Amino acid sequence: MQKSFLARNPSVLIFIGCLAAFTLAVTLLSEATGATFISTSFVKTLGKTLCLCLIAIAMDLVWGYCGILSLGHFAFFGLGGYMIGMWLMYERTKTIVTNSLENATLPPTADEVRDAIGTQIFGVVGGAEIPPIWLFADSLFAQLALVVLVPGLLALVFGWLAFRSRVTGVYLSILTQAMTLALSLYLFQNDSGLRGNNGLSGLQNIPGLSHISQATLSIWFFWASAVALALGYLLAVFVTNGKFGSVIRGIRDDEARVRFLGYNVEGYKLVVFTGTAVIAAIAGALYYPQAGIINPAEIAPIASIYLAVWVAIGGRGRIYGAVIGAAFVSLLSSWFTGGGAPDVPLGFYTIKWTDWWLVLLGLSFVAVTLFAPQGIGGLIDKLVRKS
Repeated sequence: MQKSFLARNPSVLIFIGCLAAFTLAVTLLSEATGATFISTSFVKTLGKTLCLCLIAIAMDLVWGYCGILSLGHFAFFGLGGYMIGMWLMYERTKTIVTNSLENATLPPTADEVRDAIGTQIFGVVGGAEIPPIWLFADSLFAQLALVVLVPGLLALVFGWLAFRSRVTGVYLSILTQAMTLALSLYLFQNDSGLRGNNGLSGLQNIPGLSHISQATLSIWFFWASAVALALGYLLAVFVTNGKFGSVIRGIRDDEARVRFLGYNVEGYKLVVFTGTAVIAAIAGALYYPQAGIINPAEIAPIASIYLAVWVAIGGRGRIYGAVIGAAFVSLLSSWFTGGGAPDVPLGFYTIKWTDWWLVLLGLSFVAVTLFAPQGIGGLIDKLVRKS
């Protein structure tokens, strides 16, 4: 008798159980319930970490399982944040403008309100008119659809052009990095329609929920991030444990042989690349309302390189390894760069971790590559087999 999906993949129940217990513990200890053990800012940090774990799963699917080292997936993450950020900023500004004009002698017209919104949002970059790309910014449903459609379409077009030309290996990685760099440089321009280097801010203020405290909102987003991560993990395990997963692993190990067997290699690559781009965009849409701000620096190529490092440290080719790597490095980064780690006086020099964290991260990546190429996940596998 054929075993059920959960019986064949006990790690799913373990992961969901641990995630549920963690979510419950954070909720009970947060300020939203009246406790003071976990601050609202740290709840947001944990929620953002869960979002980073979700994009790490996407990166593991495209790199660890399909063999495509994408150095551009954080671009899709950022685009997802920009799409939802447009609605958040537009509606928040609309509320402010409407409240300021409600006591005017004559009721403002719709055009006057729109002009005032444009001035409020784009005055910082010397503009006053709302760009055409903000056409649907007043519709939450439309912007949620764009969270999926814009990054998905970009990945589909880029992937189709790259894969049909059979660009592989380091050349494909360079192309994905070039795409990310081009996008970030474009967004840095003031006339990009997204406020250039200023980015979108005030995203933590959810329109229509001004009466809800940030402590409560942070828990809501934390729950949403946990649910998204659970669903992403389930989807990743389901995809990689079927025939589709066998084919993409075959593409990773020997692309020419899989093509010789009659499989449409380019089609499989395109599905994985586009699908993981959408997952990354959803993660970004949940991340930036918790961060409160997004700017083009978030899409810079270095962010995608960090993502690859997280997955490598966690153990690529293992879904739970990607989650562990992202959570471990993200929280450690917050500790070192946030002033949690004490400085180390050496007499002739004082090591300040805010300056040396990236060096430590780079050395960790080199050490993992040399001495534990299967990452933290590989070490866990060895411990489980020994037990």
